[in-house]
Amino acid sequence: MSQTPIANHDTITPLNRRFSVAPMLDWTDRHYRYFARLMSAQTLLYTEMVTTGAILHGKGDYLAYNQQEHPLALQLGGSNPVDLAACALKAQQYGYDEVNLNVGCPSDRVQNGRFGACLMGEAALVAQCVDVMRQVVDIPVTVKTRIGIDVQDSYEFLTSFIDTVKAAGCDTFIVHARKAWLQGLSPKENREIPPLDYERVYQLKRDYPELHISINGGITSIEQAKAQLEQLDGVMVGREAYQNPYILSQVDTALCGLGTPVLSREQVIEKLLPYIEAHLANGGRLNHISRHIIGLYQGLPGSRAWRRHLSENAHKPGAGTEVILQALEKMQQQANLLQD
Repeated sequence: MSQTPIANHDTITPLNRRFSVAPMLDWTDRHYRYFARLMSAQTLLYTEMVTTGAILHGKGDYLAYNQQEHPLALQLGGSNPVDLAACALKAQQYGYDEVNLNVGCPSDRVQNGRFGACLMGEAALVAQCVDVMRQVVDIPVTVKTRIGIDVQDSYEFLTSFIDTVKAAGCDTFIVHARKAWLQGLSPKENREIPPLDYERVYQLKRDYPELHISINGGITSIEQAKAQLEQLDGVMVGREAYQNPYILSQVDTALCGLGTPVLSREQVIEKLLPYIEAHLANGGRLNHISRHIIGLYQGLPGSRAWRRHLSENAHKPGAGTEVILQALEKMQQQANLLQD
């Protein structure tokens, strides 16, 4: 089920960056990405952040994915230019469509490794990293960043960072419209407490019309995404795309103008079942995948029964696709009771 590394990457087509799902640790793994792809062909998917150390020295294959996940970007965590170049080259050999450098994660562990949001304070180093990666690959090298860090949160600080990295050849920035506090706030708090400043990102696009600017942070609906696209090139959605994944079913039609039919939730499950069965046949467990689909029926009558049955049964030894079908049946039963 893993993608086999490929040596030839001669045909490179522009990516549709109008809508993407943010890289989220422990959430956007290969099983979630396969599930997401069933609902949207156009959404650009990102891996979880993978450190250069894991790729170069880890025992597992941290770059494996399923061919169906394309278009797919690898997000790297690191600050050593040589290591980043080696990982970017591996990403291209594996067939990834983009390499993205994390300059936005504020966790203490990430800071201790000298990568993530703290790199906003080292723009010259980020530029060097981008430069060496671009020298060894043909696929796009992009940067995901914040609007500032700690007390360095002026517009001038942000544009100085952009100018420096842009000079190294980066033309695509995904901007989380909050600054990051490197001390005193947890990663979760850094996604909620610093106020959103969309206007600063809009100003960035006005001042750098030649750059592709995508916005991230606080976007929870297709309608909000549409509004953002009136001023920006792309929208990246994080938690909402995970906790309410069926939002992805609207992307191709509402945001990309395609006339492709929208699958029902039940059709999505039907298409996912063979993938689950193959995973189980290879020694995997049901909850490796089922945990990603718990929010599929969010907000609908009976969704509580769906979530409860999956949560209580998918982790059990020997659990198979029958658990999914039972959850569907229990949800419908509860929905009928609520309607009576």
